[in-house]
Amino acid sequence: MRIKGWGGMVCCFVLFIVVCVSLHLKGQAIFNIPDVPELGLLLFAVPGAVASYFSRHRRLSAPLLGAILALPFCLVMMHLWQMPLRSVWQQLAWLFSGVFWCALGALCFLFFRSLLRFHRSAKRRQHL
Repeated sequence: MRIKGWGGMVCCFVLFIVVCVSLHLKGQAIFNIPDVPELGLLLFAVPGAVASYFSRHRRLSAPLLGAILALPFCLVMMHLWQMPLRSVWQQLAWLFSGVFWCALGALCFLFFRSLLRFHRSAKRRQHL
């Protein structure tokens, strides 16, 4: 892999850890409430979209790989900082859903990018 391809992966790796830590520290009190949706998981779409912007050729695979590489670090940090409120399997499921939202953020970026390109090309065709 070229050096240019590492930017999106490193960006997603760092942002995924930042989002995970911020959600874990903020959400300690609400993790055990049964009927509260985890809307904070939507924040994991931001690292995917930002990393997809910084990736040059691998706009989906680089953010996905960066998020998967961040999983063990997030799991260790969740266990070291405070007493875990969930089992390891529940934490892994939560982290993998974060990876899903990260990949969805990258896909949303690609969708909006293609819409913008389509709009620009339609505008050029209209002026011709």
